[in-house]
Amino acid sequence: MPEHVSIFQLLGVGLLVLLTVTWVIGLARVLRAVRAGAAPWPTGPTGPALPALPQQRQAAPHLESVQLTPAEQDAFAGLVRRLSDGR
Repeated sequence: MPEHVSIFQLLGVGLLVLLTVTWVIGLARVLRAVRAGAAPWPTGPTGPALPALPQQRQAAPHLESVQLTPAEQDAFAGLVRRLSDGR
């Protein structure tokens, strides 16, 4: 071990080398699997992604509407004109 290199620097270099080797091995496995036509990672069961959450409704709820009086329609039209600056 050289005198001017601390133990932390040596451990850091060793860790980086280990991570690099692991990454290269993983990349090689993924590329080999893709080249062979297989999925690069194992596929799990095809159940619901989050079973704790309730299923969404298939149909939307009914639409609600309210009939406005002519005075309310005029007031709403004036508000829209004011907010849109006459456009």
